[in-house]
Amino acid sequence: MTTEHSPAFIDFEASSLDLIASYPIEVGLCLPDGTLHSWLIRPHVLWKDWSESAERIHGISRETLEREGVVVTEVATQLNTLLDGHVFCDAWTFDSFWLHRLFRAANLQPAFQLESISLLLTSAEVKAWSATRQQVIQRLSLPVHRAANDALILRETWCELTVPPLGGNSESNHSQPA
Repeated sequence: MTTEHSPAFIDFEASSLDLIASYPIEVGLCLPDGTLHSWLIRPHVLWKDWSESAERIHGISRETLEREGVVVTEVATQLNTLLDGHVFCDAWTFDSFWLHRLFRAANLQPAFQLESISLLLTSAEVKAWSATRQQVIQRLSLPVHRAANDALILRETWCELTVPPLGGNSESNHSQPA
């Protein structure tokens, strides 16, 4: 589903959930037109944290990152090329930490502002988010905990909650931050 004013969505996978030592290992985007992008991220030389339990969840080994990952400068540059304005995520505390780690290691500044998806939702939509997300996951039949898939799931969940069906009379009062 495409919408005229769909925002961009971003998701990260990480070495662990430690908000001191963890770092991003994969980033995925779903652009406003529905185009998906993702990059495995080669760990920066100073990034040593690794959680085997996190690896079991996302299925990405450190060896895979060393072999197939893209250097942090290239990933950050690509993000800045593709994104501007506000970009939305569903785990702002973690995602903002990993975004900061990525750009700090690349010695760059993001050209976009990371925001929580909750800024786009009414209180009723926030309450319906989890159940709707589960329905989207079932409908798309995508594995979760891969960054591009999760960014697409964010977008499709947002669309399910906020975009009226064709021919519908639903009035919506959604606005994106300027």
